[in-house]
Parts: sequence; C-alpha cells; structure tokens
Amino acid sequence: MQIENSKIAIIGLGYVGLPLAIEFSKKYEIIGFDIDKTRIEQLKDGDDRTNEVSKNLLLDDKLKILFTTDKGKLFDANIYIITVPTPVDKNNKPNLSSIISASELVGKCLEKGDLVIYESTVFPGCTEQICVPILEKESNLRFNTDFYCGYSPERINPGDKVNTLVNIKKIVSASNNEALKLVDKLYCSIILAGTYKASSISVAEAAKVIENTQRDVNIALINELAIIFDIIGISTEEVIAAASTKWNFLSFKPGLVGGHCIGVDPYYLTHKAMEVGYHPEIILAGRRINDKMGHFIAEKTVSQLAKNGINPIGAHVTILGLTFKENCPDMRNTKVTDIFNRLSEFRCNIQVSDSYAQKNEAKALFNIELKRLNKIKNQDALIIAVGHSEYFEFNSLDWERLLKPNGIIIDVKSLYAKDSHLTENYNYWSL
Repeated sequence: MQIENSKIAIIGLGYVGLPLAIEFSKKYEIIGFDIDKTRIEQLKDGDDRTNEVSKNLLLDDKLKILFTTDKGKLFDANIYIITVPTPVDKNNKPNLSSIISASELVGKCLEKGDLVIYESTVFPGCTEQICVPILEKESNLRFNTDFYCGYSPERINPGDKVNTLVNIKKIVSASNNEALKLVDKLYCSIILAGTYKASSISVAEAAKVIENTQRDVNIALINELAIIFDIIGISTEEVIAAASTKWNFLSFKPGLVGGHCIGVDPYYLTHKAMEVGYHPEIILAGRRINDKMGHFIAEKTVSQLAKNGINPIGAHVTILGLTFKENCPDMRNTKVTDIFNRLSEFRCNIQVSDSYAQKNEAKALFNIELKRLNKIKNQDALIIAVGHSEYFEFNSLDWERLLKPNGIIIDVKSLYAKDSHLTENYNYWSL
C-alpha cells in the first residue's frame, strides 16, 4: 500500500474523529462518516457543536473532506479509522455496541490490502479478540493475509487549545511489522510530536486505559483526603500548597470526576481483570470514592444551609456549570447531575446555569432547563461546580446580585479560596 495515495475513511465525527479528519485532510482525501444526520448537516454548514473546529476551517475550500451518512461512499476508502465512543452501561460494564456496529460496517467494505485502525478506548485484547473476527466475518477476508489492523489510542483533551492532536505524541501499534510501518508512517505525516511504536496492539490498548486509571486513582486519594480535612477543619487547598513544596509531590486537585475518559476507562481495565480471574482493589475503591463526590458536595451544601439557619426545603440553590470540565460543551458522564439529583431529594429549589452547554441537549439528557447567568439573583446558595473562565470574573456587585446577604458559596474548584474579601464576608466553603 502506498500511504501517499490513500483515501481515508474516518468512522465517527465526534471529539476524536473530527479533529483527526481535519488534520488528515491536509494531506489525504477524507471521507468523514457519521450515522448522525444532524451532525453531518451541521458540519457541512460549518457548525461544530463540540467547539473543537472553527467555522472558517470547516468551510475552507481547501478542505478535502466529504461529510456523509452514505455507507456506500465508504467502499472508496482503503484505510479505515474507527473513532466511535466506547462508554459504560448503567452497571459500569463496557458498552461495545458502537464499536461492534462500526466493525460490521467497515467489514462489509473491506478489500484485499486494506488497513483498519481503531482509536476508541477498549480493554486489552478487544481489537483482536472482538473486532477482528467481525471484520473477517463481514468481509470474508483473512486477517493479516488479506487485510491488516492497527490501534492508535486517542489522546484528545476536549477544550484544550494548547495540547492539540498534532502536539501530543501518538502511540501506534499494528497486527504485524509491515502494518506497523504503514500505521507509523501515516500518523507521522500529521503528528508533529512524533509517535511511539508499541510492541503489540494489546500493549497499546492497555497503555490507553492506564493513563486515565492512574489519574482517577490519584484524584480519588485527594478526594478522600479532602473529606478527611473537611472533618478536621483545615483547608485542603492550603495542605496541598504546603505539600507541593516537596520536589516529588504530585499536586492533584479534588473535585468531580466525569467525562468520557477518566470516569470510564478504569471500568474497561477492571472488566478485563475480572474476566481473567483477578479482582482489582485499588482501582475500584478509587472509582467508588470519585463517584460519591457529587453526593458529598450536595450534602455539604445542605448542612451549610442548616448551619446558617436556612431550611433546605425550598431553599434557592443555583449550580454554576453542567459540563464535565471547564470551558468545554462536553456533558458526557458529567457528575454535576449527581449534585442536582441529590439536592432534589432534599426538595431544594434548584437552578442550573452553563453558557457552554447546549440548552436542548441539557433538557434532552437530564431534563434540566439552563438559566442565563444574568437572570440569577438572591440565591440562598451558589455552587461553583465547574471552573469555567467566566466564573473567575465575579466582582462584589455580582456577588451581591447572586446571593442573599446570608447566602452560601460552595466553591468545588476552589476558584476563590485565596480571595480574603470573599472568604471573610460570605459563608464560604471550598472542597
């Protein structure tokens, strides 16, 4: 296969697939495929609801991308890159339905000599044990004889305009040495930071899941420490600042752990571990701690209300932020909803504001009506759940409008922990 003359099909045009399609289109002819017709029409109009790609770039005449929902167009490709989501179900078990469907779709299009690369997060062994047999069945071709596979885990950080696709080293792997040369050459053509060749597809799959599992466990430790320090009555922010003076201290911050990676990937690893007969202890303990932080924050809000003589029943509480992280519209697996749902059980009168989140999506996913920030006033409590940049900019007049005189500030992200005016003049609590 001559990489230079390849036509590449990107299957799935979300946070991972779209930036990948854009970069590859600078050197190759691209078929951008997604089953979401609305998404395709929006992209054709220059509208990327993920805010990862600008309108000017999407409408650039030099862009060599065919955005389509037409499965027939996929037969024209000879390299297929699958970037569909791999979430977990309500029981935290891997949900492989999208990657299985994508494999069936691509398998029907495969011809001799084609290359299939997976970027979706999976457990070690998934590509070769689950996806490859589907490709073989649908294509009637033989793996590593008629077609080849690669795995290059995505490292997209939604909302990050510095650590972008081309600036992050890319792990590459493949089903044999010849295929690895092709995969490596392909990604080296767009990734400025270079590539790292893993010895096998399973190693690359495992590397992806432990990247986020490591962060999850470390954040869980800090979250547990934050709960302990709250009981003791000392500031977690100050403790971390003091401990950070040691050269090898890892300065993680407490908070809500959601999103499509950190809150999900560990379950792919624990699933595989239990499948081979090992029950993971630390990983699952970390998940339990992080998953209960929303309830902890909600219950802390209620206790602060009661302490200040405010009845939680009917108390006016506003949550600032609904997305899973700052300055990003991504609401996948957001844990802010845990705060909302727990406060609802206490019969608080709750409002949510988030200028980054899509109003119709918030309504459809969570039945939450988003409110404009400038319409919120006279609240009993204000919970800063997400560190959007606009929340850094409140002045004294903003606080006077937002809160009642005896109102409470619950600062999950510790944005104002060092603001002596705020901490001295309001009922302030930070995680």
